[in-house]
Amino acid sequence: MDLYDALLTTRAMRRYTSEPVTEEQVWACLRAAVQAPSGGNIQPYQFLVATDPAVKRRLGEIYLRAWNRYAPAVQKITPVDRMDDKARASWERGVKASDDLAQAMGEVPVLVLVLVPKMAMTVTDDEGEMDVGPVYASVYPAVQNFILAARSQGLGTVLTTVYRIYEDEVREACAVPD
Repeated sequence: MDLYDALLTTRAMRRYTSEPVTEEQVWACLRAAVQAPSGGNIQPYQFLVATDPAVKRRLGEIYLRAWNRYAPAVQKITPVDRMDDKARASWERGVKASDDLAQAMGEVPVLVLVLVPKMAMTVTDDEGEMDVGPVYASVYPAVQNFILAARSQGLGTVLTTVYRIYEDEVREACAVPD
């Protein structure tokens, strides 16, 4: 697939099949991810690949609980009543797809979590502190590379941060140290 075509056709996929994803495919995506640029060349992330059915099921339970809390809160602040019919229909399709994802998250073939340490991008010199920005600015290019690599192999992905609501439980389910 041509890069430009991938850029123009990559979407957040919230409906999945049970078709297997090979270890080679995951490794290809990870190789692409770690080649992304990052501030200070620090690559402040690690990837956790979950294929164990029990771990995926637990992550799915956590995700569904987070989604069931998050979705109503977002719906309260979404001006659906001010949308025209086309915009409302599009929004409703997106909510339905997100709900479908939340219901099926524990059954997808592979879950890849991006782990980011709790750290500040602040250094100090004789003149004082220099905050050079959030660490996430160096994470999202890697995530985008992963997503595009998956797209080039015909795999669907979706970036979600809803897990953060219950981050401690996710860390426990995946045995991620503090």
